[in-house]
Amino acid sequence: MGSKVVTLMATAIEHLVTGETMQMTTSADRRCRMEYHMQKTYYKTASLIANSCKAISLLADQTAEAANFAHDYGSNLGLAFQLIDDVLDFTGTSASLGKDSLSDIHHGIVTAPSLFAMEEYPELPPVVDCGFEDPKNVDLALQYLWKSHGIQRVKELAKEHADRAAASIDLLVEQWQSRERIAACPHRSDTHRHYRNQVI
Repeated sequence: MGSKVVTLMATAIEHLVTGETMQMTTSADRRCRMEYHMQKTYYKTASLIANSCKAISLLADQTAEAANFAHDYGSNLGLAFQLIDDVLDFTGTSASLGKDSLSDIHHGIVTAPSLFAMEEYPELPPVVDCGFEDPKNVDLALQYLWKSHGIQRVKELAKEHADRAAASIDLLVEQWQSRERIAACPHRSDTHRHYRNQVI
């Protein structure tokens, strides 16, 4: 059991490195693809949560099926979290975020709202390709973003993942009930409710 947990944690660390490498070395074409962004998001954020949840499940002597439910919960929670973080970078304030707003775009990082905006406005990818060192490019990219449905589409996608996370918790509860361990089962936490509320 201990070796499985070590393997899970090693995988999470490997994924963190992979995700950072993807962000730092990706080609302009790849970084404009939503599929690539979601894969990177899984590696950078969701994998750590998913593999930690699965490790905890194994350490709690749960079934392999329950451990997989725990992994699914963590994976979807992590994706929902990062998608909402992508939105808040555009809509939040420096005070609420604890960092400068628009931090990602000023650092040349293309996130989900911009990727969805690109699907609506083919004029946007060339702006992104030019980079954001020039403030004029940042302003132009933001103009396209605010005209698009990018923010709303990301919220909807985040809600899908939050709902999947909640469904995995329900399946876990059923597992615990079937093993007569409901007394030891923590009630559905407020964590996934928080992210579900953020995207409604």
